[in-house]
Amino acid sequence: MLSFLPNTLTLCNLLCGCMATGAAFHAHFEWAFCMIILGAVFDFFDGMVARLLGVSSPIGKELDSLADVVTFGVAPSAMVFQLYGMVVYPSWLAPLSSYLPYAGLLIAAFSALRLAKFNLDTRQATSFIGLPTPANALFWSSLIVGQLPWLMSARFNAVWLFLFEMMFCLLLVAEVPLFALKFKNLKWTGNQLRYIFLAGCLVLLPLGVSAFACIVLWYIGLSLAAWRLRLV
Repeated sequence: MLSFLPNTLTLCNLLCGCMATGAAFHAHFEWAFCMIILGAVFDFFDGMVARLLGVSSPIGKELDSLADVVTFGVAPSAMVFQLYGMVVYPSWLAPLSSYLPYAGLLIAAFSALRLAKFNLDTRQATSFIGLPTPANALFWSSLIVGQLPWLMSARFNAVWLFLFEMMFCLLLVAEVPLFALKFKNLKWTGNQLRYIFLAGCLVLLPLGVSAFACIVLWYIGLSLAAWRLRLV
């Protein structure tokens, strides 16, 4: 029975993604955010449990990707789809207000491409190439829940939303290395980036729900800086 435990956890991740998607399409953003967080927890533990039990399998890997497409691709896409219907549209863009929300679904498409590339890319054993889909999902879900009044204000409109969405879609598939939060030991040497990142996270946590979005931006910025300094 233990051999089925990792796949059971993966399926729990998938169910969380389904519930998050349904909640998002009804504009229940807080519930969608909670389900994405819970899905991320299941996603973290399914691989760990499989390794601990020595029951890793090809079907588990494929199932994990399918679940991630839903939880970290379709669910945040549904949230952004709904957000497009709430943001302010400049007068010149108003005729497209009924069609532009479908651009939010591009997050699901790029997330699926990111996961397919990850499954075939042997370079991503110790770091990532492109933004991981859970980080992208956490950014959008926490931003929408934590900053919805600002996103719906005149200071942020559909043009900015589209540009930000395109930037993150490109980051998902960009040939840019980002460090992984995997500790081989607890020494400072070799883990400098990870400790600096965690220290920054502690500073950002008091921001509440929006902290997740800020942490993802901090992760991207630190990774890009490390890449420029050839530390990744």
